[in-house]
Amino acid sequence: MHNRNLLYIAIMLTSSALYSAQLLPKQALKTNGLLIYNVQQKHVSTFKDMLQKGNIFGRLRTNNFYFAYNHQDKGHQNSLAGSLGASFVYKTASLSGFDFTLGLYGSQAFFNPKEFDNNIKLLKSAKDTFSRYKYVHTGSKAIYAFGQANINYRYSKTDFTLGRQLVDTFYTKSNDTKMIPNTFDGFTISSKDLKKTTLKFAYLTREKLRNHENNHALFMYDDSNPADYSYWSGNDDSAMHRGISYTRLKAAGKATDAPLIVVDAKNNSLKKLQINLSAYAVPSLLSQVMGELNYTLNFKNFRLIPGIRYIEQFDNGAGAIGGASLLGNATQADPHGYKDPNSLNAQMIAARLAAKIADYKITFAYTNVLDKADLVTPWRGFPTAGYTRSMGVYNWRANTRSYRLELIKNANAKGVYIKPFLQASILYIDADEKKAILEDSIVYYFGIVQNISSMPEIQYRVRLGYRDFIGDASKISSYLDTRFEINYLF
Repeated sequence: MHNRNLLYIAIMLTSSALYSAQLLPKQALKTNGLLIYNVQQKHVSTFKDMLQKGNIFGRLRTNNFYFAYNHQDKGHQNSLAGSLGASFVYKTASLSGFDFTLGLYGSQAFFNPKEFDNNIKLLKSAKDTFSRYKYVHTGSKAIYAFGQANINYRYSKTDFTLGRQLVDTFYTKSNDTKMIPNTFDGFTISSKDLKKTTLKFAYLTREKLRNHENNHALFMYDDSNPADYSYWSGNDDSAMHRGISYTRLKAAGKATDAPLIVVDAKNNSLKKLQINLSAYAVPSLLSQVMGELNYTLNFKNFRLIPGIRYIEQFDNGAGAIGGASLLGNATQADPHGYKDPNSLNAQMIAARLAAKIADYKITFAYTNVLDKADLVTPWRGFPTAGYTRSMGVYNWRANTRSYRLELIKNANAKGVYIKPFLQASILYIDADEKKAILEDSIVYYFGIVQNISSMPEIQYRVRLGYRDFIGDASKISSYLDTRFEINYLF
């Protein structure tokens, strides 16, 4: 027993030394779900070497969910679900600047449908571990998809990518926090050729959400055949505008498969100031712009980083079709409190103050969506992210003010958390009950991410969230959302 303890201590010291020496694993996973590849891509001179000297990145994972309400009824049922999944991403070596990427993903969910009377829509957090559309048609809880299939050309510090790919900008995210990432079909340009500037342009034609096997329109809720559950085959993201539907777009003579154009820029040319600009456009329907400033003030033992963000949404025809509400009901006789129920012109202002002291970061943030229309960003990019977004809560309905206090410990950019990454926050949402059909609420959140010190390729995550609705508990049930995830990267 004594020798075994000595061996264990030796392994721990060796692994700590390796980590300190920057010998990172083949790939690492950041807390936001982004993968970091630590293997350098080879540059070759023949097509044979291009294929043979590529890299394969594997991932095994499990994600488990327990969602519980403080009272249950026909619309609120507790659920317990688990899932197992795997992915294999193959990246070729670079030949004359060209390379290819192919990513295959799979997920198998486990749950008892009898727990919620076979009403699959009541399964909340775990819904992205399988396809609801496939399940109601075949009973299968498994999904398989090519999440990446693209060709890339690199010149200097600029990448041109065509095909199915991960597109991470302010408005579009891979958001790989369940089992399969959110991916897009289209063309992107990413560049760091300008000094202290990162630029990205994307022209996207299709999307494959996390719980789909097939791609679909980017900006259309498919109500073409409700009896066949068509709404689960199109953009059924929980942030999708339900009024921008197949039937309404057709009736208005608008395209049901409009592209999404995104421009993203980050600049650090001015000392201590980071400037972020982003914009999207869905032609003939809707567009939005975002501007953000973050300034760093250095003191002896800590840093202060004040930040502001402004978003403006422009209605280019979508408001008359779907209305001002994400629920798609503001164009009806009851305007649900919207001053102009047929307009999607909207604005948001946000501010935050962050303090960094040693391994700690404390942030107080505020967001205010003005009393106009709801913000529409259904591509897993969240307008309140980094300010008042917490545990899947959408707080960008019109006339909503939110306040969040957050504490983070042991953050790092390498994606390997030998010291556990800890995050805790309290979010207060002051909602407009007439619009959102919600009461004011408080969201309590705690999360931990840690890599196993003796085997940093393994990472576990625990996330706990409790949303307490302050108003009439009989109208809206408070709930507990718990998640446990393990990843093995190889």
